[in-house]
Amino acid sequence: MKLPLLGLAFALVSQAALAADAAPALQDKQAFIDHLLGQMNQAEKIGQLRLISIGPEMTAQTIREEIAAGRIGGTFNSRTAAENRPMQDAAMRSRLKIPMFFAYDTVHGERTIFPISLGLASSWDLAAIAQVGRTSAIEASADALDMTFAPMVDIARDPRWGRTSEGFGEDTYLTSRISETMVRAFQGKSPAERDSILAIVKHFALYGAVEGGRDYNTVDMSLPKMYNDYLPPYRAGIDAGAGGVMVALNSINGVPATANTWLMNDLLRKDWGFKGVTISDHGAIQELIRHGVARDGREAAKLAIKAGIDMSMNDSLYGEELPGLLKSGEVSQAELDQAVREVLGAKYEMGLFKDPYVRIGKPEDDVPDTYAESRLHRDAARDVAKRSLVLLENREQTLPLSKSAAIAVVGPLADAPIDMMGSWAADGRPQHSVTVREGLRRALDGRGKLVYAKGANVTGDKAILDYLNFLNFDAPEIVDDPRPPAVLIDEAVKAAQQADVVVAVVGESRGMSHESSSRTTLEIPASQRELIKALKATGKPLVLVLMNGRPLSIGWEREQADAILETWFSGTEGGNAIADVLFGDYNPSGKLPITFPRSVGQIPLYYNHLSIGRPFTPGQPGNYTSQYFEEPNGPLYPFGYGLSYSSFALSDLSLSSKHLQRGETLQAKVTVRNTGKRDGETVVQLYLQDVTGSMSRPVKELKRFEKLMLKAGESRTLAFELGEDDLKFYNAQLQHVAEAGTFNVQVGLDSQDVQQQSFDLR
Repeated sequence: MKLPLLGLAFALVSQAALAADAAPALQDKQAFIDHLLGQMNQAEKIGQLRLISIGPEMTAQTIREEIAAGRIGGTFNSRTAAENRPMQDAAMRSRLKIPMFFAYDTVHGERTIFPISLGLASSWDLAAIAQVGRTSAIEASADALDMTFAPMVDIARDPRWGRTSEGFGEDTYLTSRISETMVRAFQGKSPAERDSILAIVKHFALYGAVEGGRDYNTVDMSLPKMYNDYLPPYRAGIDAGAGGVMVALNSINGVPATANTWLMNDLLRKDWGFKGVTISDHGAIQELIRHGVARDGREAAKLAIKAGIDMSMNDSLYGEELPGLLKSGEVSQAELDQAVREVLGAKYEMGLFKDPYVRIGKPEDDVPDTYAESRLHRDAARDVAKRSLVLLENREQTLPLSKSAAIAVVGPLADAPIDMMGSWAADGRPQHSVTVREGLRRALDGRGKLVYAKGANVTGDKAILDYLNFLNFDAPEIVDDPRPPAVLIDEAVKAAQQADVVVAVVGESRGMSHESSSRTTLEIPASQRELIKALKATGKPLVLVLMNGRPLSIGWEREQADAILETWFSGTEGGNAIADVLFGDYNPSGKLPITFPRSVGQIPLYYNHLSIGRPFTPGQPGNYTSQYFEEPNGPLYPFGYGLSYSSFALSDLSLSSKHLQRGETLQAKVTVRNTGKRDGETVVQLYLQDVTGSMSRPVKELKRFEKLMLKAGESRTLAFELGEDDLKFYNAQLQHVAEAGTFNVQVGLDSQDVQQQSFDLR
């Protein structure tokens, strides 16, 4: 009897060994995932599709129990090793030990906060932007994060939209270049590396085109416009290797993105060949009911997973409804498995199967002070912030200021540390922010005199104040000075009277340029305009420092000010960077990535609009042309605009040939010279116009740019190479073609003031 038992035991051990041998090597991604998928039961598969938010909805103990049971695939909003380690420990206690991932919105910095994305785009400096992405990844991975919901690459041409602040502006080419730069910087050599994180491009798709600039609204758009103007930045990020996409909350031509099979399957997966994970936006699957395309939660879950939504963010419907949908056959096993496969694939790419604690580390290595000053990258933040500032006006060389001057710094945003950080400031802390007041004080260093007065509250409208503070009722972001407006203004006027020059820091609080903060006006609030009016009346030189997350209508303010510096929300080191520019320690070099309208009535206003049959021509009668008759037409400040303390001149543009053969290239050459007395940087911009096409084409499109430093008096010749691919567009049949004909090459220092040469494509 012993021998048969011994043989049975040996056979069982052998079978176990064979099963172990059958497990493929970790290096073989597809085989490894297929094998793991084959071991999973239905509940474990559905659990991998749940991405939950750390918050009051579920206690820490419940979360760990759910993870150990295999019912959660990833979390977001926890961002320290001490928080994430117990959850990963719970995953290691689960039956299959499938690791968790931990995500967060690291958009323009993690602990060191860099300028908002619109500010980064104003630098036109891809190396600086790459530094932001890399530094953010280093800090986020040190915070035990594996994934970021960034970059946000929605094209925004209606600045009423609050989320304009999160993106890179209005232009397809510039945003596409930044998209690929940020993805590569976040992911580094590999998203599996200890100091890298997986990039999730968002919001797919067209979110920046919501009607009326009203957040979460609908988008109705022709396919050629979609393909030519709005889709390329997402594609650029994906082609750069982004591990995932977050799906937009809006509908597209009547179909919500979260249920849009054409968008998620036909375009993203089939046409673009995307292999990463797709993640719904917060609660978006449940919202399909309110969109009016799903009768109930069951149908919403069915629509989403069949459309290709892999993970459900903070939405319970996959867990509740997929078992029944699978049982009834309304959702197939193959559809479930495909979604799970993409989630497992993302975890594989993040290196979590090799080491679930790759970014969490060991307990003994946890930092003793999460918010320690030593964790910040202040030098990088200051350098990038300087490059993001745009000088809009500088009459009579008001700037730079003298460090021996008496300066009055006034305004509700002059000493506002939380507003310096802007929207989606990750784990930045206001106490780390350098305000404008503090930056000026440090720069003066006792040589000049600095007088401060608040002068006004951000807004005098209590309803607006209550709205902005609604989500921060425990610690309101905006705290009003209770004194009467007249008293605040009088104090500011007295400060101005003691000074040689007034620096007024005005604009928006950060909450005014945020998700769910769409506006019907682009004006600076009335309380601040009254302050500006009073300061102007003192007769002292007036410098306006703007803080805002969108273009503002500042035509009146421009008439009052002697100089205007656009600073956006410039981050942790913003105050020092602004002082560097105001005092001339850094020569401003930023250029606008978005058009400034004269008034909200001009919106949408963007530089690369289509050619039309009755265009308005400046200086000519406007009757029966496309124009507004109440005020001057055209932008207040055009796309690509920005002044310097230097002056720059361009030589005549020359082309290497007047004809371009298909498959060949030509060069556009121009010499740029610093004609000023200061060393400085500028951005040379090249635009193309397809003069005659099978459909109306834009009056110009950015195709190349180069930022360069020139010493005073120095010249440099730039050669931009152009080929057939630069001339291609999607025609009415969605064919990507370069049509024969004449093309204009335009080169300038902004989109409006250009010189032009032409060539033919044969």
